Amino acid sequence: MDSFAHRFTRVVPRRAAAGFVTGLLADLAVKTSWQLAEQAGHSRPDKMQRLLYRAKWDADAVRDDVRKVVVDRLGDPDGVLVVDETGDLKKGTHTVGVQRQYTGTAGRIENAQVGVFLAYASLHGHTLIDRRVYLPESWTNDHERCQQAGVPDDIAFATRSQLADDMITAAVQAQVPAKWAAADEAYGNNSKLRAELRKLGLGYVLAVSRDHLLPLDGGKTRRRADLVADDLPATAWTRRSAGAGSKGPRYYDWAWLADVGADGDPDDGGRHSVLIRRNNTTGELAFYRCWAPGPVTLTQLVRIAGIRWTVEESFQAGKGQVGLDQHQVRRWTSWHRFTTLALAALAILAICTAEAGAADEPEHPDMIPLTVNEIRRLINVLLIQATRSVAYRLRWSRWRRRHQARAKRAHYTRRLNLELQP
Repeated sequence: MDSFAHRFTRVVPRRAAAGFVTGLLADLAVKTSWQLAEQAGHSRPDKMQRLLYRAKWDADAVRDDVRKVVVDRLGDPDGVLVVDETGDLKKGTHTVGVQRQYTGTAGRIENAQVGVFLAYASLHGHTLIDRRVYLPESWTNDHERCQQAGVPDDIAFATRSQLADDMITAAVQAQVPAKWAAADEAYGNNSKLRAELRKLGLGYVLAVSRDHLLPLDGGKTRRRADLVADDLPATAWTRRSAGAGSKGPRYYDWAWLADVGADGDPDDGGRHSVLIRRNNTTGELAFYRCWAPGPVTLTQLVRIAGIRWTVEESFQAGKGQVGLDQHQVRRWTSWHRFTTLALAALAILAICTAEAGAADEPEHPDMIPLTVNEIRRLINVLLIQATRSVAYRLRWSRWRRRHQARAKRAHYTRRLNLELQP
Protein backbone atom coordinates (compact mmCIF):
# COMPACT_ATOMS: atom_id res chain seq x y z
CA MET A 1 0.00 0.00 0.00
CA ASP A 2 2.91 2.35 0.71
CA SER A 3 4.04 1.99 -2.90
CA PHE A 4 1.01 3.89 -4.22
CA ALA A 5 -0.29 5.86 -1.20
CA HIS A 6 1.20 9.05 -2.71
CA ARG A 7 -1.22 8.75 -5.65
CA PHE A 8 -4.02 9.94 -3.32
CA THR A 9 -3.65 13.60 -2.44
CA ARG A 10 -6.40 13.47 0.22
CA VAL A 11 -6.40 11.29 3.30
CA VAL A 12 -10.03 10.09 2.93
CA PRO A 13 -9.60 8.30 -0.44
CA ARG A 14 -6.17 7.06 0.68
CA ARG A 15 -7.69 5.36 3.71
CA ALA A 16 -10.62 4.13 1.62
CA ALA A 17 -8.18 2.51 -0.83
CA ALA A 18 -6.37 0.77 2.03
CA GLY A 19 -9.70 -0.47 3.38
CA PHE A 20 -10.78 -1.52 -0.10
CA VAL A 21 -7.71 -3.71 -0.70
CA THR A 22 -7.94 -5.13 2.82
CA GLY A 23 -11.60 -5.94 2.22
CA LEU A 24 -10.75 -7.73 -1.03
CA LEU A 25 -8.42 -9.96 1.00
CA ALA A 26 -11.02 -10.48 3.74
CA ASP A 27 -13.15 -13.57 4.11
CA LEU A 28 -16.26 -12.10 2.46
CA ALA A 29 -18.59 -14.10 0.23
CA VAL A 30 -19.35 -11.04 -1.92
CA LYS A 31 -16.95 -8.12 -2.42
CA THR A 32 -18.89 -5.12 -3.65
CA SER A 33 -18.71 -1.58 -2.27
CA TRP A 34 -21.42 -2.33 0.33
CA GLN A 35 -19.64 -5.34 1.80
CA LEU A 36 -16.19 -3.71 1.64
CA ALA A 37 -17.50 -0.61 3.43
CA GLU A 38 -19.08 -2.71 6.17
CA GLN A 39 -15.84 -4.68 6.58
CA ALA A 40 -13.86 -1.43 6.80
CA GLY A 41 -16.05 -0.10 9.59
CA HIS A 42 -17.82 2.62 7.57
CA SER A 43 -21.40 3.59 8.38
CA ARG A 44 -22.40 3.78 4.70
CA PRO A 45 -20.92 2.67 1.34
CA ASP A 46 -20.42 6.27 0.17
CA LYS A 47 -16.63 6.41 0.68
CA MET A 48 -16.04 3.18 -1.26
CA GLN A 49 -18.38 4.20 -4.07
CA ARG A 50 -16.75 7.64 -4.26
CA LEU A 51 -13.32 5.96 -4.43
CA LEU A 52 -14.38 4.11 -7.58
CA TYR A 53 -16.29 6.93 -9.23
CA ARG A 54 -15.61 10.54 -8.15
CA ALA A 55 -12.37 10.63 -6.13
CA LYS A 56 -9.33 12.09 -7.89
CA TRP A 57 -6.67 9.44 -8.50
CA ASP A 58 -5.04 7.83 -11.50
CA ALA A 59 -5.71 4.08 -11.75
CA ASP A 60 -3.02 3.66 -14.43
CA ALA A 61 -0.41 5.28 -12.17
CA VAL A 62 -1.38 2.91 -9.33
CA ARG A 63 -1.18 0.03 -11.81
CA ASP A 64 2.39 1.09 -12.64
CA ASP A 65 3.28 1.17 -8.93
CA VAL A 66 1.83 -2.30 -8.35
CA ARG A 67 3.73 -3.61 -11.39
CA LYS A 68 6.98 -2.19 -10.01
CA VAL A 69 6.44 -3.91 -6.65
CA VAL A 70 5.79 -7.21 -8.44
CA VAL A 71 8.94 -6.81 -10.53
CA ASP A 72 11.01 -5.89 -7.48
CA ARG A 73 9.88 -9.04 -5.65
CA LEU A 74 9.33 -11.58 -8.47
CA GLY A 75 11.44 -10.20 -11.32
CA ASP A 76 13.89 -12.40 -13.19
CA PRO A 77 15.81 -11.82 -16.48
CA ASP A 78 14.20 -14.98 -17.89
CA GLY A 79 10.67 -13.80 -17.03
CA VAL A 80 7.64 -14.44 -19.24
CA LEU A 81 4.81 -12.07 -20.18
CA VAL A 82 1.57 -14.03 -20.58
CA VAL A 83 -1.54 -12.51 -22.11
CA ASP A 84 -5.08 -13.86 -21.92
CA GLU A 85 -8.67 -12.72 -21.54
CA THR A 86 -11.52 -13.51 -19.22
CA GLY A 87 -15.20 -12.71 -19.40
CA ASP A 88 -17.72 -11.70 -16.75
CA LEU A 89 -21.36 -12.55 -17.44
CA LYS A 90 -23.57 -9.46 -17.20
CA LYS A 91 -27.22 -8.50 -17.52
CA GLY A 92 -28.44 -5.45 -19.39
CA THR A 93 -26.65 -3.27 -21.92
CA HIS A 94 -25.21 -0.34 -19.94
CA THR A 95 -22.08 -1.86 -18.34
CA VAL A 96 -19.01 -0.69 -20.24
CA GLY A 97 -18.03 -3.13 -23.02
CA VAL A 98 -20.94 -5.51 -22.50
CA GLN A 99 -22.55 -7.24 -25.47
CA ARG A 100 -23.36 -10.76 -26.62
CA GLN A 101 -19.95 -12.25 -27.37
CA TYR A 102 -17.96 -15.41 -26.89
CA THR A 103 -16.36 -15.82 -23.50
CA GLY A 104 -14.31 -18.76 -22.30
CA THR A 105 -15.81 -18.30 -18.83
CA ALA A 106 -19.11 -19.68 -20.11
CA GLY A 107 -17.67 -21.55 -23.10
CA ARG A 108 -20.28 -20.02 -25.40
CA ILE A 109 -21.72 -16.72 -26.63
CA GLU A 110 -23.31 -14.85 -23.72
CA ASN A 111 -24.07 -11.30 -22.66
CA ALA A 112 -20.67 -10.54 -21.19
CA GLN A 113 -17.91 -8.04 -20.56
CA VAL A 114 -14.40 -9.13 -21.61
CA GLY A 115 -11.16 -7.97 -20.05
CA VAL A 116 -7.71 -8.63 -21.52
CA PHE A 117 -5.00 -9.15 -18.90
CA LEU A 118 -1.23 -9.40 -18.78
CA ALA A 119 0.48 -11.70 -16.29
CA TYR A 120 4.13 -11.81 -15.27
CA ALA A 121 5.66 -15.21 -14.50
CA SER A 122 9.14 -16.14 -13.34
CA LEU A 123 10.77 -18.91 -11.33
CA HIS A 124 9.87 -16.88 -8.21
CA GLY A 125 6.12 -16.62 -8.80
CA HIS A 126 3.41 -15.14 -11.00
CA THR A 127 0.54 -12.64 -10.90
CA LEU A 128 -1.47 -10.24 -13.08
CA ILE A 129 0.19 -6.87 -13.76
CA ASP A 130 -2.01 -5.08 -16.31
CA ARG A 131 -5.58 -4.94 -17.63
CA ARG A 132 -7.67 -3.55 -20.49
CA VAL A 133 -11.43 -3.66 -20.94
CA TYR A 134 -12.38 -4.72 -24.47
CA LEU A 135 -14.76 -2.35 -26.25
CA PRO A 136 -16.53 -4.00 -29.23
CA GLU A 137 -17.30 -1.93 -32.32
CA SER A 138 -20.94 -1.77 -31.22
CA TRP A 139 -19.61 0.47 -28.46
CA THR A 140 -16.95 2.53 -30.22
CA ASN A 141 -19.40 3.28 -33.04
CA ASP A 142 -21.99 4.58 -30.54
CA HIS A 143 -20.65 7.88 -29.18
CA GLU A 144 -23.65 8.53 -26.92
CA ARG A 145 -23.41 5.11 -25.32
CA CYS A 146 -19.70 5.62 -24.67
CA GLN A 147 -20.35 9.02 -23.11
CA GLN A 148 -22.92 7.57 -20.74
CA ALA A 149 -20.39 4.96 -19.60
CA GLY A 150 -17.63 7.57 -19.19
CA VAL A 151 -15.42 6.22 -21.98
CA PRO A 152 -12.78 8.88 -22.87
CA ASP A 153 -13.28 10.53 -26.27
CA ASP A 154 -9.86 9.42 -27.52
CA ILE A 155 -10.58 5.71 -27.08
CA ALA A 156 -10.99 4.03 -30.48
CA PHE A 157 -11.76 0.44 -31.38
CA ALA A 158 -8.91 -1.97 -30.71
CA THR A 159 -8.90 -5.72 -31.18
CA ARG A 160 -8.00 -7.95 -28.27
CA SER A 161 -4.63 -8.63 -29.90
CA GLN A 162 -3.98 -4.89 -30.14
CA LEU A 163 -4.80 -4.52 -26.45
CA ALA A 164 -2.36 -7.35 -25.72
CA ASP A 165 0.32 -5.61 -27.80
CA ASP A 166 -0.30 -2.33 -25.91
CA MET A 167 0.20 -4.00 -22.53
CA ILE A 168 3.29 -5.95 -23.58
CA THR A 169 4.85 -2.86 -25.15
CA ALA A 170 4.13 -0.85 -21.99
CA ALA A 171 5.76 -3.56 -19.86
CA VAL A 172 8.88 -3.60 -22.05
CA GLN A 173 9.09 0.20 -21.96
CA ALA A 174 8.80 0.05 -18.17
CA GLN A 175 11.82 -2.29 -18.20
CA VAL A 176 9.95 -5.28 -16.81
CA PRO A 177 12.58 -8.05 -16.94
CA ALA A 178 11.19 -10.49 -19.50
CA LYS A 179 12.72 -12.59 -22.24
CA TRP A 180 9.61 -14.37 -23.50
CA ALA A 181 5.92 -13.95 -24.30
CA ALA A 182 3.21 -16.61 -24.31
CA ALA A 183 -0.49 -16.70 -25.21
CA ASP A 184 -3.25 -19.00 -26.40
CA GLU A 185 -4.35 -19.41 -30.01
CA ALA A 186 -6.71 -16.41 -29.93
CA TYR A 187 -3.53 -14.31 -29.91
CA GLY A 188 -1.01 -16.69 -31.48
CA ASN A 189 -2.96 -16.78 -34.75
CA ASN A 190 -2.47 -13.03 -35.16
CA SER A 191 0.51 -12.38 -37.45
CA LYS A 192 0.65 -8.67 -36.53
CA LEU A 193 1.07 -9.48 -32.84
CA ARG A 194 3.84 -11.96 -33.63
CA ALA A 195 5.61 -9.33 -35.75
CA GLU A 196 5.33 -6.74 -32.94
CA LEU A 197 6.83 -9.17 -30.44
CA ARG A 198 9.78 -9.74 -32.74
CA LYS A 199 10.30 -5.97 -33.04
CA LEU A 200 10.42 -5.81 -29.24
CA GLY A 201 13.02 -8.57 -29.22
CA LEU A 202 10.80 -10.87 -27.14
CA GLY A 203 11.01 -14.55 -27.86
CA TYR A 204 7.61 -16.21 -27.97
CA VAL A 205 5.79 -19.52 -27.73
CA LEU A 206 2.28 -18.78 -28.97
CA ALA A 207 -0.45 -21.38 -29.39
CA VAL A 208 -2.08 -21.53 -32.82
CA SER A 209 -5.13 -23.38 -34.12
CA ARG A 210 -4.96 -26.80 -35.76
CA ASP A 211 -5.92 -25.28 -39.14
CA HIS A 212 -3.17 -22.65 -38.91
CA LEU A 213 -1.06 -22.58 -42.07
CA LEU A 214 2.60 -23.20 -41.29
CA PRO A 215 5.23 -21.71 -43.66
CA LEU A 216 7.56 -24.66 -44.36
CA ASP A 217 10.72 -25.04 -46.42
CA GLY A 218 11.85 -21.53 -45.56
CA GLY A 219 8.40 -20.16 -46.26
CA LYS A 220 8.09 -21.62 -49.77
CA THR A 221 5.05 -23.77 -48.93
CA ARG A 222 2.20 -23.47 -46.44
CA ARG A 223 0.44 -26.41 -44.82
CA ARG A 224 -2.14 -26.96 -42.09
CA ALA A 225 -0.61 -27.68 -38.70
CA ASP A 226 -2.66 -30.83 -38.05
CA LEU A 227 -1.70 -32.31 -41.44
CA VAL A 228 1.96 -31.66 -40.70
CA ALA A 229 1.59 -33.50 -37.38
CA ASP A 230 -0.09 -36.49 -39.08
CA ASP A 231 2.96 -37.04 -41.30
CA LEU A 232 5.55 -37.00 -38.51
CA PRO A 233 7.36 -40.30 -37.85
CA ALA A 234 7.45 -41.84 -34.38
CA THR A 235 11.10 -40.81 -34.03
CA ALA A 236 10.09 -37.12 -34.20
CA TRP A 237 8.45 -37.26 -30.76
CA THR A 238 10.17 -36.97 -27.40
CA ARG A 239 8.66 -36.94 -23.90
CA ARG A 240 9.28 -33.87 -21.75
CA SER A 241 7.65 -32.26 -18.71
CA ALA A 242 5.93 -28.89 -19.20
CA GLY A 243 6.35 -28.13 -15.50
CA ALA A 244 4.95 -29.33 -12.21
CA GLY A 245 1.19 -29.58 -11.80
CA SER A 246 -0.96 -30.26 -8.75
CA LYS A 247 -0.56 -34.00 -9.33
CA GLY A 248 3.09 -34.07 -10.38
CA PRO A 249 5.09 -33.31 -13.55
CA ARG A 250 2.97 -32.64 -16.64
CA TYR A 251 4.51 -34.99 -19.19
CA TYR A 252 3.61 -34.72 -22.88
CA ASP A 253 5.10 -35.90 -26.15
CA TRP A 254 6.69 -33.06 -28.15
CA ALA A 255 7.80 -32.64 -31.75
CA TRP A 256 9.97 -29.68 -32.77
CA LEU A 257 10.13 -28.49 -36.38
CA ALA A 258 12.98 -26.06 -36.98
CA ASP A 259 12.59 -25.57 -40.76
CA VAL A 260 9.83 -22.95 -40.55
CA GLY A 261 9.64 -19.53 -42.19
CA ALA A 262 8.13 -16.25 -41.00
CA ASP A 263 5.03 -14.43 -42.20
CA GLY A 264 6.33 -11.86 -44.68
CA ASP A 265 9.42 -11.22 -42.57
CA PRO A 266 11.98 -13.96 -43.33
CA ASP A 267 15.04 -11.80 -42.60
CA ASP A 268 14.39 -10.81 -38.98
CA GLY A 269 17.59 -12.49 -37.81
CA GLY A 270 15.85 -14.81 -35.37
CA ARG A 271 15.01 -18.49 -35.31
CA HIS A 272 11.48 -19.55 -36.25
CA SER A 273 10.15 -22.98 -35.33
CA VAL A 274 6.98 -24.92 -34.58
CA LEU A 275 6.33 -26.93 -31.44
CA ILE A 276 3.68 -29.66 -31.36
CA ARG A 277 2.41 -31.14 -28.10
CA ARG A 278 0.65 -34.50 -27.90
CA ASN A 279 -1.25 -35.73 -24.86
CA ASN A 280 0.17 -39.19 -24.27
CA THR A 281 -3.19 -40.40 -22.89
CA THR A 282 -5.81 -38.90 -25.22
CA GLY A 283 -3.65 -38.13 -28.26
CA GLU A 284 -4.96 -34.55 -28.33
CA LEU A 285 -2.63 -32.16 -30.17
CA ALA A 286 -1.67 -28.54 -29.51
CA PHE A 287 0.43 -26.35 -31.81
CA TYR A 288 2.78 -23.42 -31.11
CA ARG A 289 4.52 -20.87 -33.29
CA CYS A 290 7.91 -20.11 -31.72
CA TRP A 291 10.57 -17.47 -32.27
CA ALA A 292 13.76 -16.63 -30.43
CA PRO A 293 16.31 -13.90 -31.17
CA GLY A 294 19.13 -16.40 -30.67
CA PRO A 295 19.82 -20.12 -30.21
CA VAL A 296 17.22 -21.96 -28.19
CA THR A 297 16.67 -25.52 -26.96
CA LEU A 298 13.61 -27.75 -26.95
CA THR A 299 13.67 -27.74 -23.14
CA GLN A 300 13.39 -23.94 -23.09
CA LEU A 301 10.43 -23.87 -25.50
CA VAL A 302 8.60 -26.61 -23.59
CA ARG A 303 9.08 -24.67 -20.36
CA ILE A 304 7.59 -21.50 -21.87
CA ALA A 305 4.65 -23.44 -23.31
CA GLY A 306 3.95 -24.80 -19.82
CA ILE A 307 4.23 -21.38 -18.16
CA ARG A 308 1.27 -20.08 -20.19
CA TRP A 309 -1.04 -21.85 -17.75
CA THR A 310 0.05 -19.53 -14.93
CA VAL A 311 -2.34 -16.88 -16.24
CA GLU A 312 -5.22 -19.31 -15.74
CA GLU A 313 -4.05 -19.86 -12.16
CA SER A 314 -3.93 -16.09 -11.67
CA PHE A 315 -7.50 -15.74 -12.97
CA GLN A 316 -8.62 -18.49 -10.62
CA ALA A 317 -6.92 -16.82 -7.65
CA GLY A 318 -8.12 -13.37 -8.70
CA LYS A 319 -11.74 -14.43 -8.89
CA GLY A 320 -11.73 -16.93 -6.05
CA GLN A 321 -9.63 -15.01 -3.54
CA VAL A 322 -9.89 -11.24 -4.18
CA GLY A 323 -13.19 -10.81 -6.06
CA LEU A 324 -11.75 -9.82 -9.43
CA ASP A 325 -15.06 -10.65 -11.11
CA GLN A 326 -17.35 -9.22 -8.41
CA HIS A 327 -17.27 -5.58 -9.45
CA GLN A 328 -20.79 -4.21 -9.80
CA VAL A 329 -19.76 -1.10 -11.71
CA ARG A 330 -20.89 0.19 -15.09
CA ARG A 331 -18.51 2.98 -15.99
CA TRP A 332 -15.06 2.99 -17.63
CA THR A 333 -13.24 4.67 -14.74
CA SER A 334 -14.88 2.52 -12.06
CA TRP A 335 -13.98 -0.71 -13.87
CA HIS A 336 -10.31 0.28 -14.15
CA ARG A 337 -10.16 1.40 -10.53
CA PHE A 338 -11.80 -1.71 -9.09
CA THR A 339 -9.68 -3.99 -11.26
CA THR A 340 -6.46 -2.16 -10.37
CA LEU A 341 -7.12 -2.49 -6.64
CA ALA A 342 -7.93 -6.18 -7.18
CA LEU A 343 -4.54 -6.59 -8.92
CA ALA A 344 -2.93 -4.97 -5.87
CA ALA A 345 -4.63 -7.47 -3.54
CA LEU A 346 -3.64 -10.35 -5.82
CA ALA A 347 -0.03 -9.10 -5.89
CA ILE A 348 0.05 -9.21 -2.09
CA LEU A 349 -0.96 -12.88 -2.15
CA ALA A 350 1.51 -13.74 -4.94
CA ILE A 351 4.45 -12.02 -3.22
CA CYS A 352 3.66 -13.46 0.22
CA THR A 353 3.29 -16.94 -1.29
CA ALA A 354 6.60 -16.69 -3.15
CA GLU A 355 8.56 -15.36 -0.19
CA ALA A 356 7.00 -17.69 2.37
CA GLY A 357 7.60 -20.69 0.11
CA ALA A 358 11.26 -19.81 -0.38
CA ALA A 359 11.80 -19.37 3.36
CA ASP A 360 9.75 -22.38 4.44
CA GLU A 361 11.03 -25.08 2.10
CA PRO A 362 14.29 -26.11 3.84
CA GLU A 363 12.71 -26.02 7.33
CA HIS A 364 9.59 -28.09 6.67
CA PRO A 365 10.22 -30.74 3.98
CA ASP A 366 7.21 -32.70 5.27
CA MET A 367 4.72 -29.97 4.20
CA ILE A 368 3.78 -28.46 0.87
CA PRO A 369 4.72 -24.78 0.43
CA LEU A 370 2.18 -22.19 1.52
CA THR A 371 -0.42 -21.68 -1.21
CA VAL A 372 -2.26 -18.50 -2.21
CA ASN A 373 -5.41 -19.85 -0.51
CA GLU A 374 -3.56 -20.60 2.73
CA ILE A 375 -1.79 -17.23 2.70
CA ARG A 376 -5.15 -15.45 2.49
CA ARG A 377 -6.50 -17.53 5.38
CA LEU A 378 -3.48 -16.58 7.49
CA ILE A 379 -3.86 -12.90 6.57
CA ASN A 380 -7.46 -13.05 7.77
CA VAL A 381 -6.61 -14.88 10.99
CA LEU A 382 -3.49 -12.88 11.89
CA LEU A 383 -3.97 -9.40 10.39
CA ILE A 384 -7.56 -8.51 9.50
CA GLN A 385 -9.65 -7.72 12.55
CA ALA A 386 -13.30 -8.61 11.97
CA THR A 387 -15.97 -6.22 13.19
CA ARG A 388 -17.91 -8.16 15.82
CA SER A 389 -20.19 -5.45 17.26
CA VAL A 390 -23.81 -6.61 17.12
CA ALA A 391 -25.04 -3.00 17.11
CA TYR A 392 -22.81 -2.22 14.12
CA ARG A 393 -24.10 -5.23 12.16
CA LEU A 394 -27.71 -4.32 12.95
CA ARG A 395 -27.11 -0.73 11.83
CA TRP A 396 -25.91 -2.00 8.44
CA SER A 397 -28.87 -4.36 8.18
CA ARG A 398 -31.29 -1.48 8.71
CA TRP A 399 -29.42 0.71 6.19
CA ARG A 400 -29.55 -2.00 3.51
CA ARG A 401 -33.28 -2.56 4.04
CA ARG A 402 -34.06 1.18 3.82
CA HIS A 403 -31.92 1.57 0.71
CA GLN A 404 -33.58 -1.41 -0.96
CA ALA A 405 -37.02 -0.06 -0.05
CA ARG A 406 -36.19 3.28 -1.70
CA ALA A 407 -34.94 1.45 -4.79
CA LYS A 408 -38.10 -0.67 -4.89
CA ARG A 409 -40.33 2.42 -4.72
CA ALA A 410 -38.31 4.12 -7.47
CA HIS A 411 -38.60 1.07 -9.75
CA TYR A 412 -42.34 0.75 -9.13
CA THR A 413 -42.89 4.47 -9.78
CA ARG A 414 -40.91 4.36 -13.01
CA ARG A 415 -42.77 1.31 -14.28
CA LEU A 416 -46.14 2.82 -13.36
CA ASN A 417 -45.30 6.06 -15.19
CA LEU A 418 -44.34 4.08 -18.30
CA GLU A 419 -47.64 2.18 -18.15
CA LEU A 420 -49.66 5.39 -17.86
CA GLN A 421 -48.00 7.07 -20.83
CA PRO A 422 -50.32 7.40 -23.87
